[in-house]
Order: sequence, then structure tokens, then C-alpha cells
Amino acid sequence: MQVETRVRAINCLHFINGQFVESQNQKTFENINPATEEVLGTVAEGGKEEVNFAVAAARRALNGKWKTMPIVERSKIIRRIGDLILERQEELAHLESMDTGKPFTLANSVDIPRAAFNFHFFADYMISVNTDSNMQDDIALHYSYRRPVGVVGIIKPWNLPLLLLTWKLAPCLAMGNTAVIKPAEWTPMTATVLMEICKEAGVPDGVVNLVHGFGPNSAGAAISEHPDVDAISFIGEPKTGTAIMKSAADSLKKLSFELGGKNPNIIFADSDLDEVIETTIKSSFVNQGEVCLCGSRIYVERPVYEEFLTRFAERVRTLKVGHPLEADTNVGALVSKEHYDRVNSYIDIAREEGATILTGGKRPDGYKKGYYLEPTILVGLDRNSRCVREEIFGPVVTVMPFDMEEEVVMQANDTHYGLSATIWTNNLKRAHRVAHQLEAGIIWVNTWFLRDLRTPFGGMKHSGIGRTGGMHSIDFYSELSNVTIKL
Repeated sequence: MQVETRVRAINCLHFINGQFVESQNQKTFENINPATEEVLGTVAEGGKEEVNFAVAAARRALNGKWKTMPIVERSKIIRRIGDLILERQEELAHLESMDTGKPFTLANSVDIPRAAFNFHFFADYMISVNTDSNMQDDIALHYSYRRPVGVVGIIKPWNLPLLLLTWKLAPCLAMGNTAVIKPAEWTPMTATVLMEICKEAGVPDGVVNLVHGFGPNSAGAAISEHPDVDAISFIGEPKTGTAIMKSAADSLKKLSFELGGKNPNIIFADSDLDEVIETTIKSSFVNQGEVCLCGSRIYVERPVYEEFLTRFAERVRTLKVGHPLEADTNVGALVSKEHYDRVNSYIDIAREEGATILTGGKRPDGYKKGYYLEPTILVGLDRNSRCVREEIFGPVVTVMPFDMEEEVVMQANDTHYGLSATIWTNNLKRAHRVAHQLEAGIIWVNTWFLRDLRTPFGGMKHSGIGRTGGMHSIDFYSELSNVTIKL
């Protein structure tokens, strides 16, 4: 049965200086529903001209009342944004589901509440931020204070559109910055509604701006190149991150990158397989596997390898692939035809490399339209397989046995990525020992996707630059000055 909805898709305009506006050249592009391949609406296609207008508005607002507003008042506005997100939760969840192809139940239970919590968290956290003072004998007093970093370009991804945008925008606003946002072209709707929410919450005109469009030679490039943009916060894949870094170099922008992952999920024989399998179902296939933190490389200690594989495959076969608005759907549609074709190309590669496809690997029966793919388990591949080494970013995992702890640590680290890792063991010493050897920014033991927003989040190697969360976000979105008073 489908979830009944009265929510209609929206046509998406730019939001500049507190107003929704069309592109100067009137250009638009279509927004496609990945579950049906139908046109949801049109999106204004911005470029350099719209970015120039948005940056100018953000620069003016940076020196306006947002700058002089008492921190308690700014905190109230940021908290109000979170409140308004919750008031419009079901609407936002439907729009997110239509844009991304993810199940409505997932958007409604995770994406939208977490987006609201990002604002609630930083509304509280910003009030407690302090700075240092140091007495240098009887010679001088040194103290520091924070100021906004300036105009921040936020370029966001398509997989968790509202959640990840708010994860960046909330601390950006908390520290008194202004923003120019470019949503992913495939998922523009919830970002557009968020602009309505910011205005209703009392954010002054020009503080938050939104320009729709594409990346290279378009809106994304215009933001990263703009000399009046002081910092770039980007979530996406490494190739785009490299391009942004090059274009931002001329003006020495401050950069924060959260990039891809090919994350190991290491299962030792002493772990609780019931718990392991249920969590691994989520860490493999939640959001159609379109999560940079998904544990797509599964390593299982040989004594329990066959049992795990049998039980895991049986459990995966119970997952329902279906329309995102059906209440019992576990796996929805991939985000676009382009991405659907890319993920399927890896299944072709797996066949060429001699893999056994234990489950999935094909479009589910009964779906002639939409970008649907059954959850897929690949076995029989070696460590040098492209499917083992490259980020697929879909409902596809590889499962491989291991014999020795040293062996699995070496294989887990044998990648250009270093975002996250998961360890399953009831041996406390082993948990610490292995965790300290893994080259990843986030390491979970006997859990996955458990977050405390005070803790550092980010990757190493090709998985990112810098950390966010708590004081790490505050540090990125502010500049510290030190004042020395000679006594």
C-alpha cells in the first residue's frame, strides 16, 4: 500500500538576498523522480551571474545586523529553524523521498529529524563556546576572541540532501557567517524549502543564499573561484574535491572536505552474529547503499564465514525493493539514471572479474520504470578487484574471509580512502588494538552510524580534509585573533 500524500513537488528558484528569483537568462532544467522517471518540476539553472549576486548579498549581510546581533538572539533564530523543520517534517520527508528515491519512512524517521537536531544542537552549543586567556607572569595578559570567517560557500551532495546541508549550515550561522549554497542538481527541493524556513525564522536577508545549477563551468565552479568567498565546505567525491581545491587556491580559501569512502566492516568470530547481521544489513543497504559511511567491504573471520554468508544472504533476500512511498519498502530507487548505470557497470565488472553474485545484481521483477536495483552481495573476488577497491556507492557489497588479525588490518588499510571502519568483536583488547591500527577518521566498535555531534567527524587520505562536529566545526567557521596587553 502506498503512503498517501498531498505534498506536491515544487519548482525550484534561486534564493538571493531574501527573495526567490529566476535565472537572469531564464534557463531551467528538469527535476526527475528516480522512482518513476517522471518530471517533478523545473529548477532554475544558475551560473556565474547568479553567484555574483548571491556573494554580493552575503558580503553586505556579513556587515549588517547579523554581525552585531547578540549571540543569544542569534541562537534563538537558529533554534527556530530547527523547530520549523519539525513543523514541516512530513512535507520535507515526502520531498526528500521524491527527489532522492529513498524510502519515505527513512526520510521521515532519520533525515528530517536529524536535520532539525543539527540546528538545535548548535543553537545550544554556540552559547557555551569560550576562548582562552593567558597571564604571562607580570608582563602581559593575552586573550583570544573569535570572529566569523566570512562568506562561506556550501556545496552539498545528493544522497542526504537536507541532513548534510544543515550539518554545515547550522555551525556556519552559529558563528555569524553568511552563506552561498549550491544544492546538488539532482536533489534541489528540500534546500529550496529550507530557504523559506530560514526567512520565517528571522534570518536577515542576504545571510543565507541559494543558487541552483551544475558544478564544472557553472554555479559550483563560480562559488569555488569567487574571490569574495572566504571558505568552502564541500561534501562529495574526491574528483570534484580536487577541482574545487585547484580553483580555490588562487584566493587561499579555507577548505573543509568530506569525500568518499570504501569502508571496511571487520567481523571477528567471537562477535554476536545476530547483532552483526542486523546492523550489517543497515550498514550495507540503507539509503540504497548511497551513504559514504556504508561498510561495503565486509571481512569475516574464517570460522564463521560460511555461517555469516548464509544467514546474511537469507536476510538480504527478505528486503523489499519498491516504490519509496510504500510503507514496507526497505530499498528504494537509485538517485538518477546516470548513477544507476554507473552502479550497474560495476556489476558487469564483477562478472568479468569472476565474482559470484550471491544475491541481487538485477532490476527487481515488476519494475519497468525507475532506477531500481536489488541488494547485491559479491563473493569470490580478491583484494585487487575494482569492486573491492573502488567506491560503488550503491546497494552492492563484497564479502571476503580472513584468517589473521594482521591480515585483515593490512587489507582494510589497503585503499586510498580512510573515512570510517567498523569492528565486531567481544574481545576488548582486540577492539582497541585493531581500532588503533585502522587508517580511518571514524571507527565504530560493535555498532554503526552512532554519532555524538560533539565528536570529530571526517576522513583521512582521499576521504577528506579537516574535521567537523562540536569545536571542530566552530574552529572551521571562525577565525581566532589574539590580543596582547602589556602590563
